[in-house]
Amino acid sequence: MIHRCTDPRELGASHRGAVVAIGNFDGVHRGHQAVLDAARSEAARREAPLVCLTFEPHPRSVFRPDQPVPRLTPAPMKARLLDALGFDAVVEHRFDRDVAKLSADAFVAEVLVAQLAVRHVVVGFDFQFGAYRLGTPPFLVEQGAARGFGVTVVEAFVDEGGAIVSSSRIREDLGRGEVAEAAARLGYRWTIEAPVVHGQKIGRTLGYPTANMAFATDDLLAHGIYAIRFRRADGTLHDGVASYGRRPTFDNGAALFETYLFDFSGDLYGETAEVSLFAFLRGEEKFDGVDPLIAQMDRDAAEARAFLAGAAPLSPLDSAIAF
Repeated sequence: MIHRCTDPRELGASHRGAVVAIGNFDGVHRGHQAVLDAARSEAARREAPLVCLTFEPHPRSVFRPDQPVPRLTPAPMKARLLDALGFDAVVEHRFDRDVAKLSADAFVAEVLVAQLAVRHVVVGFDFQFGAYRLGTPPFLVEQGAARGFGVTVVEAFVDEGGAIVSSSRIREDLGRGEVAEAAARLGYRWTIEAPVVHGQKIGRTLGYPTANMAFATDDLLAHGIYAIRFRRADGTLHDGVASYGRRPTFDNGAALFETYLFDFSGDLYGETAEVSLFAFLRGEEKFDGVDPLIAQMDRDAAEARAFLAGAAPLSPLDSAIAF
């Protein structure tokens, strides 16, 4: 199990002298995985611990609190992905305006050298840090040479179409309901984690009882119907079909993610679960009565069953998350 902490000084002696991958890594997408894979290879070569240094909350949300970044992978999910990638520890370094004022020199001296005693650092080509973002990969290479640690800078990762993979592109995919395209860039099915909450229990009156989950943000994922895989807290998996939206046929209320699990009965209330999105089936619609809605739900369920029956892992990471 990966060790999580918010202060590098909380790491034990076994994690000092590590190979450290540094970045925000929101999404842990294929571009991030290139950086993380390089760190893992370097740690294996040096027989050193493998640590990820990231920042919470997302720095852009600190500088623009009125426009917080819709997170692809909140800290708990990011840690789960890093664990699956073989990391020993993740430091979720507190980020606020005081930390933002820390000079690049001070960050290297205080965090990397004094607190982490890094042996080697791995960053992406566009990594910047320190006050006014004056810390750049070339600066980090110079600091490493002067202070006795190695540095690897990983070039941009491009997809099969020749485009750079980025968190912002994946957010755009999800905002259009293009979960298959998002999965291709992530290298795994996008997965959300949230507690199951009480809803209005409309679904059970229609023959489709649902597990309801509320998201922290309502502007990341397109409203509509999805084929999904549901992971319970005990690790068991269940296929299903989910509706994300405001239920326009009934109340047009607050957005909920409502999941119907195939061939399942039981109480899930209060349980924190994960849902992996496999396919977008259709957009949210308002129906003229209950009967046409149920008929469409029957078709949605059949389509989701058929799609999920033939789904295969996209990568070893996808196997660990969604299979």
